[in-house]
Order: sequence, then C-alpha cells, then structure tokens
Amino acid sequence: MKKTAIHFQSAAFALLVLFLPVVGFAQDHSGHQHGGEVAPQPKNEQHEAPKQGEQETMPTVVLSPDKVQLIGVRTAPAGYHVVDRRIRTVGKVEPDETRLAFVNTKIAGWVKRLYVNFTGDRVEKGQPLLAIYSPDLVTAQEEYLLALRSLKSSPTGTGGFLEVEASRKELLESSRRRLLLWDITAKQIEDLEKTGKPQTEITLEAPLSGTVLEKMVLDGTYITPGMNLYRIADLSRVWIIADIYEYEAPIVKIGQGALVTLAYEPGVSIRASVIYIYPVLDPMTRTIKVRLAAENPDLRLKPEMFSNVEITAASGARLAIPTEALIDSGPRKIVYVEKKPGIYEMRQVTLGLRGTDYVEVLKGVRKGERVVTSGNFLIDSESQLRAGPGGEGHQH
Repeated sequence: MKKTAIHFQSAAFALLVLFLPVVGFAQDHSGHQHGGEVAPQPKNEQHEAPKQGEQETMPTVVLSPDKVQLIGVRTAPAGYHVVDRRIRTVGKVEPDETRLAFVNTKIAGWVKRLYVNFTGDRVEKGQPLLAIYSPDLVTAQEEYLLALRSLKSSPTGTGGFLEVEASRKELLESSRRRLLLWDITAKQIEDLEKTGKPQTEITLEAPLSGTVLEKMVLDGTYITPGMNLYRIADLSRVWIIADIYEYEAPIVKIGQGALVTLAYEPGVSIRASVIYIYPVLDPMTRTIKVRLAAENPDLRLKPEMFSNVEITAASGARLAIPTEALIDSGPRKIVYVEKKPGIYEMRQVTLGLRGTDYVEVLKGVRKGERVVTSGNFLIDSESQLRAGPGGEGHQH
C-alpha cells in the first residue's frame, strides 16, 4: 500500500510540472496578440456613425417648470426685421467747399481803404470789403465817358453818317464791356453816366454771406491781378470727414443718416448724412474717408474741430433674431429653440448681417420659431453638464 501511494504522488507531481509552463505561456501572451494590437471591443460598446441620408438628432434640454422660472428663461419669435448697425468713428470738421470763395481783383492798384479789417468777421453778400485805387480803371472810365459824349453829340443823318454812328455805338459798347469784365457793376456804370466823373476808387464786395477765414491784405498794399485778398466761407452748413475701416465700407451708403456729438458739449447731438464716399483706401491705416454734411446754423461746429460720429447703416427687412439669443464662441454659433414649454433644442445657425438689436439668420431657424433670449447661457451649461461622462443628455 505504501509503494502504491508513493507511485501515485510521483505521477501527480510530474503532471503538475508539465502543466505549469503551458499555463505561463498562455498568460504571457494574453495581451500581446499580433504585435500588441488591442482586441476589438464588443459590438454593444462601439459608437457607430450615422448612415448616409440619416439626419443627426439635435441635442435637446428638458427643464422642469421650477427650473425654468429659477433660470428666468424668456423667448422671442424669429421674424423679419430691419437690421441696423452703428459705426462709431471720429470726424474732422471742414468748410463746405461749395460755399467757399476767394476775393480777388482783375486790376492792379493800391488799397486805399479796408472796410473788413480782421479775420473772423461776419459779412453779408454785397457788403463792401475794401476800396482800390487803380490808374488803369480811371483811364477805362474816361474812355467810356468820351465814347458816351461822342455818341450823344453826333448828328443823325443819312449816307456815311449812319456808319459813323454805328462805329461810335460799337466803341461805347466795347468800353462798357471792358468795365464789366473788371468787375465794375451795372449800377456803378449807371452812376458814372449820371455824374460824368470817373471814380478814382473801386469797391470790392463780398460774393457771399459768411465768415472771413483769412485776410491776406493790409491798408496801402499794392495788389496785382489774381491776388487773393480774402477767403470767405458760409459755415451754416459744414462737412465732416470721417474714417471707416475697409470691412465697414460695404454697409455704408450715400444718404445714410449719422449723429455727430462733441466731447466738450455732452448731451448735444447734430444730425448729418453721408454725401460722398472717397474711392481711395489709405494703405497705412486701412481706412476709407467718408464725407458727411450737417446743418450748422448756430456755428457750433467749427473748422478743424474733432467730433464723434455714429453712422447708422440700415438694411431692408431680413429674417432675424435678437442679438441676445445668439451664443457665439467663434466657430460655434448656436441658439436654443423652444419646442414646447420646458423643452429646448440646440440649433447651429449660419449668420448674415449683424446689427445692433438683431442679427440676420441665413440657416438654422425658421420664421415664427421662438428662440431663447434670456437664460440661454445657463441652458447651454446644463446641456454641457448632461453631455458629460455618465450624463443622460445629448451627445455632441
């Protein structure tokens, strides 16, 4: 019996020794099949992509009435609205070039008297500015008077006398035309005919009502033809030159309204309108100049003054939603649409023109759908929490 037990134990030990290497080999290769590739997951753990033609379900957040009230959710319908945008910039006041004039003369002479003697003086159209003594003008007046006397004293006859009379009339008309070309008015010529004495001085009058911006003449100065003596501007209407960036240029049109305010005079605003858009871009600042016109009856806007400009660029009616309904994080532009009370669906939208109060929607929202305008960021946070690990919400 003892020998039989000994033989049985020896056989069992031998079998155990043979079995151990086999078990070890299987354990060493359980995670390294085919060069270390991970075994495929079970079928129920794989995330299959949606098949072609299937629409991906939009993420939805469901909130209880208590939570909706706590968050303060408010909605507004998508509809057609005028999308306006305000461009804020700085402008510089300049005189209206169509209401700007230089005062000069076509004759040479000496300044005998100045009626307007300082810059900034207010003048009216036709007001005397200065008197000039010109020997050439005196000579021209004497020639006119001589031609006038010759015509009045000539007898009326026939034959050759008619030709002489026509020649005298032509000489008188030529002398008159010469005086008119030298800016002698018809009234001054009429006075010359009445008195029969040449005027030794010619008076230059203001060509328009306005303010003297420059005075370039002194009493006793010898002036020559074409010399500028005054620069007068009508400042009751001025220009404002403003700069806009190149990406703002497409939405600025001629005729659009603008609001001009002054930093030193808060609370005062002046209406203006866009009258010209310059065709050249400044390569250094990447801006385009825009010219605005504003009425300035009280002369509040003065040349070379800086002002704040707000241009209102409005479009026609477009499908739009309130700007506060949009959650814009760069590439991710979403809104939340109320499907039913307490049920909100996330929509990714394609935007068009952005305005101050509304933003145009090209794709993602239909007319009449109600979008969340207040509490949408909290709804989005709730959506992100539910989509996290172990969440019951949607999958991105």
